[in-house]
Amino acid sequence: MNKQLAALPKVLAFDVFGTVVDWHGSIAREVQALRPGVDGGAFALAWRAGYRPAMQRVMSGELGWTLIDDLHRMILDSILPQFGLDDLGEAQRQHLNKAWHRLDPWPDTVAGLTRLKSRFTITTLSNGNIGLLTNMAKRAGLPWDCVLSAEVFRAYKPSPETYLGVARVFDVAPDEVMLVAAHQDDLAAARSCGLQTAYIERPAEFGAANPKDVSPDAANTLHAKDFLALAEQLGC
Repeated sequence: MNKQLAALPKVLAFDVFGTVVDWHGSIAREVQALRPGVDGGAFALAWRAGYRPAMQRVMSGELGWTLIDDLHRMILDSILPQFGLDDLGEAQRQHLNKAWHRLDPWPDTVAGLTRLKSRFTITTLSNGNIGLLTNMAKRAGLPWDCVLSAEVFRAYKPSPETYLGVARVFDVAPDEVMLVAAHQDDLAAARSCGLQTAYIERPAEFGAANPKDVSPDAANTLHAKDFLALAEQLGC
C-alpha cells in the first residue's frame, strides 16, 4: 500500500509513547514490582487513560502550561485509591511517577533507529517533557540526533505548532519532515500540516490481551511493521 515517494524526507520525527517504547508493559512491571498483588496491566491502562483529559485541561486554559511529568503525577494520585495504593508515601509516589522515564524500547527500536539515523536526522516529537525524554534515551540507548518536545513549543500534539515547529527547527519545508507514529490520529494531524507520514504497527501497545487494530490507512505515505521494516523501505 506504500506510495512511491515523491522525495525522501530530510527529518524523521518520532512519536515516542507506544511507537518507540512499550509504555504498557513497562508500567505494568514497575507497579507489580512495587506491589505484587496489583494488576499492573489494568493500572497502566488507567494511568494512560487520564493522559488526554489532563492535556485537555491545559489546552482549554483550565490549567496553565504543565509538563507531562506533572500531569502524570496528578493522574497517579487520582488513581492510587482504586488500586488500593493510597498508602504509598511521597518517595514511592515520586519513584513510580518517574517510571515514565524508564520505559523499555520495543525489540526493534534501537537497531531500527540506528539504521535510520545513518541516512536521516532523527528526532523525537513527543508530548513528554525534555527531561523525561532525555532520561529515557540515556537509559534505553536511543540514538536521537535531537530531542524535541511539546515543552519546546509550549503546545501539545495535535497542535499544528508542534508539527510545523519541527520544520522550523531544522529549516526545512513541512513535506521534508516525516512523522513516524503508531497512532493514526497523530499522523492525520501531521498530514494536515503538510508532513509526510509513516505508520508503525504496534499491536501490543495496550498489552497482549488488548490487541490494537493496525490496519493500513491509504492516506499515510508509508506503512511498516516496525522500524527495521521502515529502514528497509527508506533505503537504509
